[in-house]
Amino acid sequence: MDLREFLAYMKTAKTIKADSDVFEMFHKLSQEAIKITMEINNKYHTPNEIVELFSKLTGKEVDKAFRLFPPFYTDCGKNITLGKNVFINACCRFQDQGGIIIGDNSLIGHNVTIATLNHDFNPKNRASLNPKPVIIGNNVWVGSDSTILPGVSIGDGAIVGAGSVVTKDIPPLAVAAGNPARVIKYIEQTNKGGD
Repeated sequence: MDLREFLAYMKTAKTIKADSDVFEMFHKLSQEAIKITMEINNKYHTPNEIVELFSKLTGKEVDKAFRLFPPFYTDCGKNITLGKNVFINACCRFQDQGGIIIGDNSLIGHNVTIATLNHDFNPKNRASLNPKPVIIGNNVWVGSDSTILPGVSIGDGAIVGAGSVVTKDIPPLAVAAGNPARVIKYIEQTNKGGD
């Protein structure tokens, strides 16, 4: 199985059995991700070098305005897609096999976890995995120490309060917080301050 076949399979959201070629590809990609994240995390790099290393990690060209404060952790890397001018703060963990898409101008706070896999509920098949993508829209702010679970979409302009556990979709321009996160208000758009 090659990377293209792996990514195509992950888009189907079908179960990955523990003894499958897809499962073996997980392990191969995780070893590459460990190598690249060790490079990112264990010595100083200029912003341009971070862009270069993150492009290598994801297998896609990352926007030159991308900013990352290491350390950063992922167990795949190849199913992360970033928009323009994305910022990821320190100590974030992305489990991206199922797909993580982050839109333009979005901010990911310290210590955020984004998960895209669940294990099978049946104890006899517990090692099997069920992928679902996480989609974060444009101009989203995810507060520190939040966890975003598989299959969640966060609408454009939304805010996720610090320490939240996001189990369901968040609409555009909503402020959601808590465990589980729930919408507590909506952002009023105004033209004050330059927009």
